[in-house]
Amino acid sequence: MNNNQPCALCEPSPHEILWQDDFCRIVLLNDADYPAYCRVELIAHVKEMTDLAPPQRARIMKVVFAVETTLREIFNPTKINLASLGNKTPHVHWHVIPRFENDQHFPNSHWGEAMRDNHTTLLDENSKKTLKEKLATLVACALTAS
Repeated sequence: MNNNQPCALCEPSPHEILWQDDFCRIVLLNDADYPAYCRVELIAHVKEMTDLAPPQRARIMKVVFAVETTLREIFNPTKINLASLGNKTPHVHWHVIPRFENDQHFPNSHWGEAMRDNHTTLLDENSKKTLKEKLATLVACALTAS
């Protein structure tokens, strides 16, 4: 990372925060093409997963898996994509993207070539409330389990 450029993930999130503690947060990107697209962001500025101590690695993955489980239970997607790239933003974060056979890019990556036109709608307030409540429950269970 260029030291002259601020890290976008170190700044307060412009996205809706679905859950947060002092270690990481879950944000809803609410992308027009992928309305339930979430991102798990480490609070501390750390570049790589292997820069974290093993218990911290396990902790962030428990949160990622709780997000995946929540999205599967609420939206029943065809597939969940998990991605941790960090090429543009070298700060540990995970993309958790529910995919559907009729989404614009399926079966390609959602960053790939579009396969079809798709008209989706952003999540309504009731769906976001359900998502927040379910996430709070599943993250709490994941973080208290041994």
